[in-house]
Amino acid sequence: MRIKILMFTTVVLIVAIFSIFGYAAGKVSREDTVIFDVDGSAIANPFNFNWMVPGTNRNQGMHQCVWEPLFILNYETGEIEPWLGKSFLADQSLKTWTLKIRDGVTWADGEAFDADDIVFTIQTLLNDETQSLGEAANIQQWVESVERIDGLTVQFNLKSPNPRFQLDYFSVKVGGSAIILPQHVWQGKDPFTFTFYDVDKGWPFGTGAYKLVQAAENEFVYDRRDAWWGSETGFMDVPVPKRLVWIVSGAEESRAFLAADGQLDSIMDITLGAFEAIQDMNPNVIAWQDQLPYVWLDPCPRQMSVNHTVEPWDNPDMRRALSLIIDRQQVVEIAYEGTSLPSKTIFVQYAEMEPYINAVEDLWISPTADLVAGQALIEANGWAKNASGFYQKDDQELSLDIQTHEGFIEKRRVAAVVVEQLRAAGVMATARSVAGSTWDENQAFGNFEAVMDWSACGSVNEPWVSMNRYTQQFLRPIDQRSPGNNNFVRWSGAGAETYSQLVAQIGVLPLGDSAINPLVSEAMEIFMSEQVVIPITQARKLVPFDTTYWVGWPTQKNNYNHPCTWWNSTHQIIHRLRKADS
Repeated sequence: MRIKILMFTTVVLIVAIFSIFGYAAGKVSREDTVIFDVDGSAIANPFNFNWMVPGTNRNQGMHQCVWEPLFILNYETGEIEPWLGKSFLADQSLKTWTLKIRDGVTWADGEAFDADDIVFTIQTLLNDETQSLGEAANIQQWVESVERIDGLTVQFNLKSPNPRFQLDYFSVKVGGSAIILPQHVWQGKDPFTFTFYDVDKGWPFGTGAYKLVQAAENEFVYDRRDAWWGSETGFMDVPVPKRLVWIVSGAEESRAFLAADGQLDSIMDITLGAFEAIQDMNPNVIAWQDQLPYVWLDPCPRQMSVNHTVEPWDNPDMRRALSLIIDRQQVVEIAYEGTSLPSKTIFVQYAEMEPYINAVEDLWISPTADLVAGQALIEANGWAKNASGFYQKDDQELSLDIQTHEGFIEKRRVAAVVVEQLRAAGVMATARSVAGSTWDENQAFGNFEAVMDWSACGSVNEPWVSMNRYTQQFLRPIDQRSPGNNNFVRWSGAGAETYSQLVAQIGVLPLGDSAINPLVSEAMEIFMSEQVVIPITQARKLVPFDTTYWVGWPTQKNNYNHPCTWWNSTHQIIHRLRKADS
């Protein structure tokens, strides 16, 4: 009875809080408002809108409804669809790329969006000697120079051929792309410290159909701009919703209460049990699939990354031992309630990736544990079990501290199962949930033993992007920031050097080239023999939508694109929403 009272009280408080603050910026009816759940924990600095600075959030609504992308990859068709951009074509050498943007695009302050903005943004990233600004390392890896051809045309001159240049960096392939900066605002500003926030000046702004009207640690409110360039040029009508709100709902229990009460229209990833409970109370709630397992397969497989500079995990044998001890099928059954799949490699198991996954079939990870082999590797390195059943050497107990992101219940559940498996095998493992901003910074600077993460993410139709993340160009000492969190495990040595050379060869080959698979096989043989990271499961997303007020959400049947309302492609979703009673 006490639990029920506490639950009811929590619901009342949560609803009251969001009812007050969600509409404090002005009177807009619930029927004209779409409420989104923020993917993660509270925003550490809600008034910093400099997307380039590490740790700054952009999925609190800014890159979903204010900052528009140049292009959007449609996962359902495989096509790259134009938005601010019109075309992006390479010459025969694949070293010169020409971008053409739409005519008539304007910033929210009325200034024209043009080639100068794009050149300025890319040059800002090229000028970052620290490679710490978002996308700086990626742009510097490929771009030799960028130049304005005319007001609507930009030419990129690359250092090497790159057939994926548009796809990888300007098409919202995963999460987001480089956001173009308004030169007339950013010119002369320090890109490391400028926050792009000043209410009196109307900052921040973008080219999108919405403007920010309220920001707080747990809530962001955006109102529609009817004078949007898209409707004025005939590109697209203004979206129907008058107001968009992003809230940090917190724990899954809070998220479930809000969804059941109709206080969330777009709900972030939840467990199967929570989804079924919500549907019981609110039958208007739907998911990507209309029956079990309900989920969408996210492109970022889950893994455990171990710090290669921390003893004894600097030894590949010890990292392999961890991998062998983990029973991935059990993780799927317990942490995911059967709604995911064990990973075979570091890659997402999309149909487009099958040729590359099959090319390394001899390296596939077993879905079940090989406890005997794992313990044998540990014992071969001088560890023996003590009276407590944990391995010990020279009075030191074998331990592993696994950090998880406090905002993601999925990763916490995976870590909990892995911890129990490792402890049962003799490794004193613990899981520690930390604030999202701390979790990011700890990875970047090497302040961890292990993390439950998804940092091999990137490849969706070819293998290079994920493989490139562990190359030596990104290696930094502990206490120096890993560029873009690439190779934050600090993998180094002769094997890492050879691997990097092989990946560089893959990077310049045309998509589908017959030489790619043998290179992938050779490189991944090194990668897995040194157990650079420990793949665990595929990432499934159970992200419900409430159709009480709004319809038009993406589903497997209404599959105009994927259901990621935390990505830069959310503009597509917002523009397709219609009132449920219309």
